[in-house]
Amino acid sequence: MGNEESKNALVVGGATGIGQAIAYTLAKAGYRVAIGGRREEKLKEAQQAYDGPGEILFHTVDVAERDSVAILTDWFNKEIGTADVLANAAGINIRDRSMANMNPDDWDRVIKVNATGAYNMMAAVLPAMRDKESGTIINISSVAGKRALELGGVAYCASKFAMTALGTAVGQEEAPNGIRITNVYPGEVDTPLLEQRPNPVSDEHRSRMLQPQDVAELVLTICSLPPRAHVPEIVIKPRLQTYF
Repeated sequence: MGNEESKNALVVGGATGIGQAIAYTLAKAGYRVAIGGRREEKLKEAQQAYDGPGEILFHTVDVAERDSVAILTDWFNKEIGTADVLANAAGINIRDRSMANMNPDDWDRVIKVNATGAYNMMAAVLPAMRDKESGTIINISSVAGKRALELGGVAYCASKFAMTALGTAVGQEEAPNGIRITNVYPGEVDTPLLEQRPNPVSDEHRSRMLQPQDVAELVLTICSLPPRAHVPEIVIKPRLQTYF
């Protein structure tokens, strides 16, 4: 288990997709893991589906709401301990995502979850990480956070660019405190978020995408590096995907 033994990981957006894969992978590597998300039934399904060593705990959270984040982190600190790893994997998109068709309320919702939600979670765990002079934060962004893509949509791209800037700036601030922040930019991944695409995704197209486990293995590698090593950002994409 190496560096992962007896460490604590909090994964938001952990009920499905990339977040779930990260939670399972870290738990199998020896972390004590809890997952957070908005839907209790999905969190419970993810907990029950885990078949590795140890167990995965769960608690509901709306990352866009600071009071909800405070409740989650207080619960985590009492049940497991302060977080050694935070994985920000909570994210949403919308179906009508062009500037012409987007509802302004949808813009607000995407920014609040994807950008402000990441800020809220980071702000909640950083004080304890500073006290310990160690900690790793993984922001699951998107290639749309490095290059604006029509496919991602206006709000999603803007929110992921914000997450990019947030992780980069805070990472520079916190490096002297022993804290490492990594922005991970996946290309197309076969997750439930695809259901929000304006046009259906074919099975053939899905077969060429990354799987959530691919991203989770990368996250584990980053977390397993010695404290002196830091990966500020990294792109992971399907082999045949040429744009990012």
